[in-house]
Amino acid sequence: MACIFCKIVNKEIPSTKVYEDDEFLAFRDINPIDKVHILIIPKSHIESLLTCDKENQSMLGKMLLLASKIAQEQGLVGFRTMINSGAEGGQEVFHIHFHVYGGSEKLAKI
Repeated sequence: MACIFCKIVNKEIPSTKVYEDDEFLAFRDINPIDKVHILIIPKSHIESLLTCDKENQSMLGKMLLLASKIAQEQGLVGFRTMINSGAEGGQEVFHIHFHVYGGSEKLAKI
């Protein structure tokens, strides 16, 4: 499989893991845009938010709650989430993922 995030899940490529359970893996972004920048991915391959349907509703809700939990564990009192969907939406890795980032005053003012 050519998906880089699937390779990270399968431990074929290293990551700086901050969270893992049976469904999700969260790790530090290798090109952070803020002091804290974590990616949260489901372990099962789902291409993007554009390919999600009603059956993915529970998984998406769990990911959002996990984003808040991880942000707080990382010491963030406020944070941003971002989901790029599709090539025209800026998605570069076609395995759904949430960016969770924060920690600098610069982004808080944007």
